[in-house]
Amino acid sequence: MNTDLVVILTNAPDTLLAKRIAHYLVEDGLAACVNLGAPGLSMYMWQGVLEGTEETPLTIKTTQARVPDVIQKIRELHPYQVPEVLVLPVIGGHEAYIDWVRAQTRPIDS
Repeated sequence: MNTDLVVILTNAPDTLLAKRIAHYLVEDGLAACVNLGAPGLSMYMWQGVLEGTEETPLTIKTTQARVPDVIQKIRELHPYQVPEVLVLPVIGGHEAYIDWVRAQTRPIDS
């Protein structure tokens, strides 16, 4: 079963900002649910320098139609010049949960 649902992965530099992003996404109906993980160390190259930064991961459940708005909100709130935003397709799952995600993220004018 293919669905119109996606999972978006991102990170925030601290838990307070992660909570703020999650709050806006859910309250604005852009995401049905956002899970915040435990902070962990991210290792990456940035402008030729190896960086090690503690970040809080976010797992965002939404629909494909809401992706542009989710990305826009993350870019508005995030301090990084290039915040991580990865969109992963959901190819199946518990039908009742999928229906709930769709209902939570349906635009108000629909």
